[in-house]
Amino acid sequence: MRTALIWIVSIALVWAVDEIKVVYDLTSGDIKKFETRLLSGIPAMKRHYEAQLKSVEVAVIIHGDAYKFFLKELSGTPYAKDAAFVAKHAELAKRIEALAQSYEVTFAVCSVGTKSRQLDPANFHDVVFIPSASIGLVEYQSQGFGYLPAH
Repeated sequence: MRTALIWIVSIALVWAVDEIKVVYDLTSGDIKKFETRLLSGIPAMKRHYEAQLKSVEVAVIIHGDAYKFFLKELSGTPYAKDAAFVAKHAELAKRIEALAQSYEVTFAVCSVGTKSRQLDPANFHDVVFIPSASIGLVEYQSQGFGYLPAH
């Protein structure tokens, strides 16, 4: 009887959650992974949970090789030499903007990495800057965000 009661209460708590919070740890500079995991994955996840009448809050911590996706201008950066990326840059920028506006995704950029790569903060699209990726991940997770790697 006691086990059954615990099971019923657990199920009720799961169904009672009306807000899903997810923080992506984005380090990959791979275009295909970026498109699949974030540009396609986030809208699919949001549709899934919103169909269950749950709100979804998404944040993406940007560091590692992922900075390039969020730059306004590639000239003068290490990414300007990647012809395949340069060819897709404008399209990816539009899709990122759509994620930010339509799906209210927060993009948080690690300041330590921008400095070490000598990337101008003014050259980034609409992002927030955080002291470091580690600090950002800890803060989001302490606010109840589930962790998803996007490496």
